[in-house]
Amino acid sequence: MSAFFIARLDIRDPGRYGDYLAGFDEAFAGTGGEVLAVDDDTETLEGEPAPGRSVIIRFPDEAALRRWYDSPAYRRLRGIRNEAAEGDVILVHGR
Repeated sequence: MSAFFIARLDIRDPGRYGDYLAGFDEAFAGTGGEVLAVDDDTETLEGEPAPGRSVIIRFPDEAALRRWYDSPAYRRLRGIRNEAAEGDVILVHGR
């Protein structure tokens, strides 16, 4: 069953977020994940609009997502991302 990493981020420090992006490809390589969407201009169809970037990444299963998310390389990047942006990150189980 696929698992999706979905992030909605309000980037407060673009320079520091650039540091996050600079390391992302290396930390993501070989995970089996696929970046499906990155959008800085989403449209809220219902509810309150939230500013920022939306990211959707599909993994083959939850175990693959968690191996990447909890890996030393991505833990380091998460710290950088959290310095640069605020927001929500969720795991959604696919069918």
